[in-house]
Amino acid sequence: MTNALLTRLGLTVPIIQAPMAGITTPALAAAASNAGGLGSLGCADLPLDKVRTLVEDMRGRTNHAFNLNFFVNQPADLTHYDPGPMGARLAPYYAEFGLGAIPSPKAPYAPFGAEGLALLLALRPAVASFHFGLPDRAAVQALRDAGVMVMGSATSVAEARALQDGGADAVIAQGWEAGGHRGVFLGPLDAPGAGTLALTRQIVQAVNLPVIAAGGIADGRGVAAVMALGANAAQIGTAFMLCPEATTKPVHRRAIANAKDNDTTVTRIFSGRPARVIANRFVREMGDAAALAAPFPAQHSLTSPLRQPSHDKGLDDFLPLYAGQAAGMARAVPAAELMTALIAEWRASSA
Repeated sequence: MTNALLTRLGLTVPIIQAPMAGITTPALAAAASNAGGLGSLGCADLPLDKVRTLVEDMRGRTNHAFNLNFFVNQPADLTHYDPGPMGARLAPYYAEFGLGAIPSPKAPYAPFGAEGLALLLALRPAVASFHFGLPDRAAVQALRDAGVMVMGSATSVAEARALQDGGADAVIAQGWEAGGHRGVFLGPLDAPGAGTLALTRQIVQAVNLPVIAAGGIADGRGVAAVMALGANAAQIGTAFMLCPEATTKPVHRRAIANAKDNDTTVTRIFSGRPARVIANRFVREMGDAAALAAPFPAQHSLTSPLRQPSHDKGLDDFLPLYAGQAAGMARAVPAAELMTALIAEWRASSA
């Protein structure tokens, strides 16, 4: 299975650089692909013309396989949402920064749909990966018929089986340790999840597809560990966020560089969906208000006005500091150098 996965994608090492929306760049992803892994671009919050431009840039940097990632959540239904309670909680922060009236919630971007599918079929990346489920079966089949490998994230065995039934070519087992948005699409959003090691092994046993382990993997020893459990590759995200090629903001970089093992938490307060972040003032003070959040991704429209003033003051108080539990292991080195280290560590641990 491992050799088949690597052979299909032309990879020489089982390392996938995670598609972190707002963080990844063609330079970062190309460095991972050129080193023999799979580079990824997070496209969920981007206009489709921007995706096309990034892919053109990417193809100018590498001839190797890469991955484009999209969100397939349901559109935000605000019909019965009352913004009053959340607005009341946010009002003191808006006043603190002189931001004026709190806006009406609205979705800042649309989920993957027909136009996204048409673009993928035109661009034909080696891999298209999806968060929060999969597109419908016809769209998945169209991608597969075009030679695009389809991957989806699962936070449970039930989700892994659903991805297999939906036509996925591979499953990303996203453990509880993973940074950023949890890919949960079956069951309660706030249900506690299994850790990467437990989840990976159970998904390997449950599906007949290649499995990619994700969450809390920050060095080559972690890659070797999940491979020993039957994973076909490891997906690594936070460890790349200190690379100069990443667009991680200075205050976010500082928070990751100083992070300790228990500094992260899972919250819905920034976007309306559970995401692992480094805890800061906003997370601590708004921790009891998750039930008031607007449906994903409309909550972003209420919290994002607080971010620029926080940046301007050099503070991380109101920023979504996405990071996994192994954030403290991130290395501030160029992506190619990081890949070289990850590969050497993996090989030494696998010998």
